[in-house]
Amino acid sequence: MIELCSVTKRFGNLAALDGISLKIGNGNVLGLVGSNGSGKSTMLRLISGVFEADEGEILIDGEDSFENTAAKGKVFFVSDYPYFYNDSTVKNTADLYKRLYTSWSDEKYSYLCSLFPIHQNQRIINMSKGMQRQAEIILAMATRPKYLFFDEVFDGIDPQKRNLCKKLFIEYMAETQCTILMSSHNLQEVADLCDHVALINGKNLTLDVSVDDASSAYKKYRLIFDRDVTVEDFSAITYKDLTIESRMVSVIVDSQIESKVFEALNPVHMDSVNLSLEEVFLNEMEDRKYDISSIFSE
Repeated sequence: MIELCSVTKRFGNLAALDGISLKIGNGNVLGLVGSNGSGKSTMLRLISGVFEADEGEILIDGEDSFENTAAKGKVFFVSDYPYFYNDSTVKNTADLYKRLYTSWSDEKYSYLCSLFPIHQNQRIINMSKGMQRQAEIILAMATRPKYLFFDEVFDGIDPQKRNLCKKLFIEYMAETQCTILMSSHNLQEVADLCDHVALINGKNLTLDVSVDDASSAYKKYRLIFDRDVTVEDFSAITYKDLTIESRMVSVIVDSQIESKVFEALNPVHMDSVNLSLEEVFLNEMEDRKYDISSIFSE
């Protein structure tokens, strides 16, 4: 288990994270979302033991993660800005990790190399961004860590390889029951892979919910009428969002509101759909006056 207890991290007078508390259970897949500069990368570096918290406590299986070889041996962090030595290749980096990680698997490494068009003896710094990302994923999964952290893992990877990576992550989770943390601006990818999602807003943890709970929190009803309708027709209904286009209406409500309240309006057609994770967050954060559009920027 990973535990963050009232964690604060400052750089000079600037607080990158302020009083964050979070528990991540074994085998969970947590998606971190937030605008640029919200503290997602800082949180991953803190948990990985790259940074030391100024206040609070970070525990991995009950042990402090900073300057703790045993704790760090359970973690692999794929940074959004990877660092490799000038002469680093996939092959000699694999040889290094094999000595550092007791969980390293030659079999997994060979299998992953067979799936990606990686030249093992090419210098990594000469690879494209997408190829560097693929090299990192090969090395990360071959170490078979208990805790695997990704910062914008799919950045620079083409759609075909993204789908391959998603399948490999799902296979790996089923095989090892590892815990994965991933930051992303793409909520669809978070929904595809994660069972929990956490939103960092203003250096604080604003929301921490399961993906299933978030997706079932609201419903969108689509109504068609044989007459013109106005906002006043919906005045008795508590809704999150209402869009009227002539005789077609789209309305988002809490999921506990029953369809009969709309049937009473006598539409000629009515159906309902679940909201996407992005739509859920848009509606959640409008009430909090948070500019969620910045989350989805690339």
